[in-house]
Amino acid sequence: MKNNYSTLAARILELVGHEENVSSVNHCATRLRFRLKDETLVKNEELSKTEGVIQVVNKGGQYQVVIGTHVADVYVELTDMMKSAPSDDVPASKQGIIESFIDAISSIFTPFLTILAGAGMMKGLVSLTVFVLPEFGTTGAYSILNAAADGFFMFLPIAIAFTAAKKFKTDQYLAMALAMAMVYPLATFNGITNTPLASTDGLNFFGIPVIYGAGYASAVLPIIIAVYVQKYVEGFAKKIAPKILFFVVPLVTLSIMVPLTYILIGPLGTIIGALSQGAINALYNFSPLITGLLLGGLWQITVIFGIHWGFVPLVIMGLTTLGYDTLLPMALCGVISQAGASLGVFFRTKDPTLKGLASSSSISALFGISEPALYGVTLPHKKPFVAGCIGGAIGGAIAGVCGVKIFTFSVSILAIPHMIGRNGIESSATIGALALTVSFVVAMVLTIILGLDETSKKDSKINSPLNGDIIPLDKVDDKVFASGNMGKGVAIEPTTGEVVSPVNGIVTVLLPSNHAIGITSETGVEILVHVGIDTVDLEGKGFSAHVAKNDKVKVGTKLISFDIETIKKAGKSVTTPIIITNPNDFETIEITKEKKVTTNSILFDIKK
Repeated sequence: MKNNYSTLAARILELVGHEENVSSVNHCATRLRFRLKDETLVKNEELSKTEGVIQVVNKGGQYQVVIGTHVADVYVELTDMMKSAPSDDVPASKQGIIESFIDAISSIFTPFLTILAGAGMMKGLVSLTVFVLPEFGTTGAYSILNAAADGFFMFLPIAIAFTAAKKFKTDQYLAMALAMAMVYPLATFNGITNTPLASTDGLNFFGIPVIYGAGYASAVLPIIIAVYVQKYVEGFAKKIAPKILFFVVPLVTLSIMVPLTYILIGPLGTIIGALSQGAINALYNFSPLITGLLLGGLWQITVIFGIHWGFVPLVIMGLTTLGYDTLLPMALCGVISQAGASLGVFFRTKDPTLKGLASSSSISALFGISEPALYGVTLPHKKPFVAGCIGGAIGGAIAGVCGVKIFTFSVSILAIPHMIGRNGIESSATIGALALTVSFVVAMVLTIILGLDETSKKDSKINSPLNGDIIPLDKVDDKVFASGNMGKGVAIEPTTGEVVSPVNGIVTVLLPSNHAIGITSETGVEILVHVGIDTVDLEGKGFSAHVAKNDKVKVGTKLISFDIETIKKAGKSVTTPIIITNPNDFETIEITKEKKVTTNSILFDIKK
């Protein structure tokens, strides 16, 4: 199996443009997450069809390659092949505020998410055992197993400190020392030793009052903010510390950061967390029905855009401050519903390959890994995805209205035991199981009734993006285009300097020099328009763009303007190849027989 992972890793690295094109790479539970220097170098079509790759997704500045549950093995092989160590860093200027926040949360929580799930599962099983056998709660075995389940959650700030320090590029072990001070259980205060710091009244630091003395065990936001600030304090310490005195940097950093955290950062993080939790609770209290419908129905959409990571701290804060969480049961309905929709595809399709993928993906989704079902089965066929969203919304509404609570972290069907409170108090397991079952069954039945979306099988007629004279592609004075290796197409000698959209779709590629643009149509046709030959050498001179990457366009939307005379005076040809870059997705691509075309002419007639 190792050789298979190695082969897959090598193929992925090749198709993303080799190591030289990789700024950084990390992974989550199911996907490799690349930061690439030039996304136009990626052979997207070949990569998406590579055996072992479920889907490729380009969201939030990350090029994501969905592998499935073996992603960690592929990641190990991939990083072993790379000469330089992978980095999680990406210039802040290339990210918006929301993207930066989601990226930070993802990087901080991903490394130990499986441990959270494992410890949460143990906690749920211990609670289930006590529920069935109350006397078990008085045994030594219970105490030890409960410690195994609770320990990671109790000292969670230490784990967060380690991963946050890696993300923020500061000393990881110094960050752990800071976190340990935050969860330190005993202190000497007013001459009294072994006093729990959390219960000390009137605590001050050289007369400065500590306004929040509740302790930071299991806290999330305070340590993240503290480690971010540590980065700058540590930098200051390095500037003033003599190099031969190695202990000065940690001494200065801890001397500043620990008091600062207790006096200011900790209370600030706690207040922000309380406000965030209060906002969620306000929405939930306003209408549990609406909250459940939205969270259960839209959860998989948040996964597609990567913003689901923003809910992880909220869930953990609820578990640690309230002792339970109501968001996770509603969101989990959105996960389980995709399992039901995937199984519905299994029953509905006659394609043996799709049947196999649908059945295995359904099982994976039941155990919390929904990406194979989402990207490999339901989303490509649209109607099953919609059915899954409807099923998740109904199940989420049931969980919301009935106030289903979960008492520890879990993201799979095995969350049901986690809905049993300690010693069976406040058990939500029955209603929780009902909500998840409804999500699954509704999604499956709706998929069977609605069937698979056939819109992708419709024929496509592609307009000409230019006015001009037709030139066969093999006559173009460029070996790459003339060979057909870029795809199937034709060239146009333009008579006017304007490129318009030949389809309704989205701009997927726009080079900085504005001489080439890629569009993906609503029916899945990928079109590249490359104005001129070797015009990249002009570095944008004579070109101007009227759209941006990810803009939605319609037939006739003005895309690029170019000055024919400027290009010719520079010694470049204005012959413009128009290429269908994913020709293997279609049965036939017929090119017009006309010698001259306008933007109202049909250039390609494509049949699926």
